[in-house]
Amino acid sequence: MATVLYITVNPKPEDQSFSLSAGRAFVNAYREANPNDEVIELDLYKTNIPHIDPDVFAGWGKLQSGAAFDALSADEQAKVGRLGELVDQFVAADKYVFATPMWNFSFPPLMKAYIDSICVAGKTFKYTENGPVGLLGGKKALHIQARGGNYSEGPAAEVEMGDRFLRTVMGFVGITDMNTLAIEGHAAQPDQADRIKEEAIAKAKDLAKSF
Repeated sequence: MATVLYITVNPKPEDQSFSLSAGRAFVNAYREANPNDEVIELDLYKTNIPHIDPDVFAGWGKLQSGAAFDALSADEQAKVGRLGELVDQFVAADKYVFATPMWNFSFPPLMKAYIDSICVAGKTFKYTENGPVGLLGGKKALHIQARGGNYSEGPAAEVEMGDRFLRTVMGFVGITDMNTLAIEGHAAQPDQADRIKEEAIAKAKDLAKSF
């Protein structure tokens, strides 16, 4: 049995979001094709993701100096403990599906906060004399990204940062088997939006069968 972590970051209702609509179609099709697998849904807008702040740095510093966890302040314990829960959940999964919109060439800021929580030395990567090495090899990921414009080709492709950043992070932690389902053009061509959405949903269902 495999565990799939379905990570979403969009404040819109599911039926009003191209990425979430395709993501839901993927999850439903995956569950149908893999009834024994577990799919854990993580909505970052409904998740406590501590930002790395002075409390976190202070707590980490104390732990690295050999202090017991209960020696941390209440705020340090709450934040450091929660960050530990998030990275442990990520490490425990076998497959990852991210559903994001493209905001200002990237993704919503909560995704960056989540990425900060999972890039942890000793958990998802390690330092070696030859540089950092990812520890999550053999796992796979899918990024379902909705882009209102068209960013797959030409000069516009150079300003798309969300998918490229996520691919870089996944590679950093050892996940090199990653695909992207880009949903494009629905804002630039509103008369084609329904067709674009339906095609994305169909592609998501197909991808789920072999994921």
